[in-house]
Amino acid sequence: MKRIVTAIAAAIPLVLGTAATAQNITATIQADAPEMMKLYRDLHAHPELSGQEVNTAAKLAARVKALGFSVTEKIGGTGVVAVMKNGTGPVLLVRADMDGLPVIEQTGLPFASKVRATSNDGIEGGVMHACGHDTHMTAWVETAKVLAARKAQWSGTLVMILQPAEETGKGARMMLEDGLFSRFPKPTHAIAFHDAANLEAGRIAWTPGFALANVDSVDILVKGVGGHGAYPQTTRDPVVLGAKIVTSLQTLVSRERDPQDPAVVTIGSFRAGTKHNIVPDEAMLLLTVRSYSDQTRAQLLEGIKRIARGEAIASGIPEDRMPVVTIKDEFTPATYNPPEFAREVASLFTSHFGPARVAQVPAVMGGEDFGRFYRQDKSIKSFIFWVGGVPAAQMAKSAKGEVALPSLHSPFWAPDAEKVVTTAAEALTVAALDILKKPGA
Repeated sequence: MKRIVTAIAAAIPLVLGTAATAQNITATIQADAPEMMKLYRDLHAHPELSGQEVNTAAKLAARVKALGFSVTEKIGGTGVVAVMKNGTGPVLLVRADMDGLPVIEQTGLPFASKVRATSNDGIEGGVMHACGHDTHMTAWVETAKVLAARKAQWSGTLVMILQPAEETGKGARMMLEDGLFSRFPKPTHAIAFHDAANLEAGRIAWTPGFALANVDSVDILVKGVGGHGAYPQTTRDPVVLGAKIVTSLQTLVSRERDPQDPAVVTIGSFRAGTKHNIVPDEAMLLLTVRSYSDQTRAQLLEGIKRIARGEAIASGIPEDRMPVVTIKDEFTPATYNPPEFAREVASLFTSHFGPARVAQVPAVMGGEDFGRFYRQDKSIKSFIFWVGGVPAAQMAKSAKGEVALPSLHSPFWAPDAEKVVTTAAEALTVAALDILKKPGA
């Protein structure tokens, strides 16, 4: 009995210390909230398009450099890598993405973006952080700040990265090609978060296994023989052929895939012709293709080629006018959370935030190129989670059917930024301190 009492007494300081540390982190982040919101509003008002994040990168690189990180800029274009070595231990990569979207903001916020820019495709228009990357960056800076101030509480190497061009699916690949895993400490663990437009602000959601999908962009150039609309017998109409291809593509998912194996083939654009009475020479179809496994992805892409060619043959198109199917280089690999590690981090979040704020959710068909880091090296323990951004009042109205919630990428998306940022920074910090905890702690 005496040994049991002694053991309990010895454990009490550790338990109290852990609880005190958790409370201290929460208090620190809440106290930093006003300063974080200044940064958030600045980032929100000054978004930059994919691959053009020059000012954003420089601004945030200066902040983490002041915290004592060794900072390297222009990795993979505009990417930033900030490294803090603090003894032996795991190497943890913490990632935030920087790019805005070509969207004209309509939130009505006093700090709404008025920025206009020309994309790399030559299209001029408005720019907005319609996907919440401004919240990601703000939480990233706060996480770096809190961890730098608590070096006595962890051991290992912290690699904080700011990634460009997530929206085009190229940013993670460009950083890897520029030596992210060879020029800098290679991660044993990698974590990130994304704000959510269907979850109440301050809540956390997670998914074991596949969390987000493979994303492919596919162009189909449909060739025909043009001519006068009054004499269709002299033509081979690419509009009619394109329509047949669109219809047949629907069977790839509905009739060729197992219903329990999710897949999406969406035709987002069908462009053809210039005038009412002219049968054009060509039509162009633009597709987005979503899947989880590499096998399903390959079957969908091959199926698209087969259907396009088959319909062309059935329409009497000559061999030299067969459709041209181009799979774009914007492939975003599926994001996979190794289940055991996902459950460990989710359990940590549940313990820290309470079960009411943490929930497991199904995978989605959206894309997120954070998954490329795990795909590059599957020994990495990788985890991405969601942090809700919908204001509580708006969420309540939505539940009653009184309002429709704007989605990510909407010109109306205006999250409860303070709850997103403080929750995310706290979650990233708690996870980092656990991953990098000192032996015996």
